[in-house]
Amino acid sequence: MAATRALRADAQRNRDRLLEVAVRALSQAGPDVPLEAIAKEAGVGIGTLYRHFPSREALVDAAYRNELDRLADAVDDLLRDLPPDRALRAWMDRFVDYLAAKRGMGDALRALIASGGDPFAHSRDRLTTAVGTLLRAGAAAGTLRADVAPDDILVSLSALSLASADRGDRDQAGRLLDLLMDALRVRA
Repeated sequence: MAATRALRADAQRNRDRLLEVAVRALSQAGPDVPLEAIAKEAGVGIGTLYRHFPSREALVDAAYRNELDRLADAVDDLLRDLPPDRALRAWMDRFVDYLAAKRGMGDALRALIASGGDPFAHSRDRLTTAVGTLLRAGAAAGTLRADVAPDDILVSLSALSLASADRGDRDQAGRLLDLLMDALRVRA
């Protein structure tokens, strides 16, 4: 098997821009948005889009996985920059945004699944690992309870995000996240 080569800096910028535009376009226009429109908004030609993503399904899959990776990979930076309890709260905000993007891409993701793709194959593991890392750091620091399972946090976040999204109230989501954090903090 050939080794995977790193993309040139300009190619990586093009790929990143295509993924960013794809999430927005798929969320707003749905799964049938013309790929030419995505390429144009990203400032590249359609050939560049197809060089990175040989099919619509490949683009949808990569756009979703990129959102997942951005969320899961944020943990180390958050823990480096913030105390663990504040890092968890900041990650929760990002989780709500991730779910909003996922919901927006819902039709495109369903079309991908119908074509045989499985964009969610590693989602649960990545998210559970991310939350578990944050919870363990908080427990070690003495700021977060050690008796809470990462899956319980993910279910809670999903439920409060869904409830707030139905009302279109991002401020309410923030208040609910603060209440959840209060339940997770160690009490003196």
